[in-house]
Amino acid sequence: MPGDLHAIAADSVTAIVVSHDSAQVLAECLAALRREGVPAIVVDNASDDDTREIAAAHGARVVANPLNEGYGRANNAGIAACATRYALIVNPDLVLQPGAIAALLAAASRYPDAGLFAPRIVEPSGRLFLQPRSLLSPPHLNLKGGMMLPDGDACLPFLSGACLLVRRDLFLALGGFDPAIFLFYEDDDLCRRMRDAGHALVHVNAAEASHGRGRSSAPSPRRRFTARWHLAWSHAYVAAKYGLAAPSLWGTMKSAAKAIGYGLILKRGKMAAHAGSAAGAIAFRRGDTALRRQGIPDADLTNAGLTNAGLTNAGRASASR
Repeated sequence: MPGDLHAIAADSVTAIVVSHDSAQVLAECLAALRREGVPAIVVDNASDDDTREIAAAHGARVVANPLNEGYGRANNAGIAACATRYALIVNPDLVLQPGAIAALLAAASRYPDAGLFAPRIVEPSGRLFLQPRSLLSPPHLNLKGGMMLPDGDACLPFLSGACLLVRRDLFLALGGFDPAIFLFYEDDDLCRRMRDAGHALVHVNAAEASHGRGRSSAPSPRRRFTARWHLAWSHAYVAAKYGLAAPSLWGTMKSAAKAIGYGLILKRGKMAAHAGSAAGAIAFRRGDTALRRQGIPDADLTNAGLTNAGLTNAGRASASR
């Protein structure tokens, strides 16, 4: 009954694909979605390549952001724009295998009180891409590594944002991804708020996806600096939001020292990475925001009509600095 499963998927789910200079991988991602009969919305974060043209050529609806809004904020806009019961968040370098979406929807029917569903993600080497632990998961959940369910599924403390199926109304009720985060830890934060609201996170064994990890955008020293800046800033932000220990000043100093050392031997990529880590941590300590760095007004903590109801008072204070 593959045709019936495709019809159910098309009526129930819209794929949301956030892109930024993703022309080299987007076509394969969208082709896989189209084969499954699932409509796609591509939210493009100000790409300089042919990403938008490729998306349109594959029948996707394109939401063109004039600025790079970041991963979570762009997903918020895409999910607000869709009208189906479920939204499927998909990285542009991820290819869903035949039947994967139907398997995710079947799991959503089996576990109606669960909040998020993720497929089994396989990397090019054949290794399973699975991170069952998170900075924001309670230690006892991280130690156990989850709970097995029937059919090889598992209830985990964290699911990667590379591919997530979520009920649209639940996502909106929780406020979507935290709009203060530009990149990194937005999936950890969403998983934490889902669990705190009483919804399990389910890894669906029967759903498979191939992930060309890190191929969403072409690498460069500038991109490495920016990525590591946001990784460090977001780590400090979510630690403050949930009352966890702040990243150490000693770690920031070591990153700065490594950046200088790699600069002296002309290793630009590693220099940029460590410099970004130091700069992001220092920026948070100084009270700078991720949005300000990207040219987005600090006051703009809503996105496409979403307000982040899940922000704690501490998180709101950090976000408004």
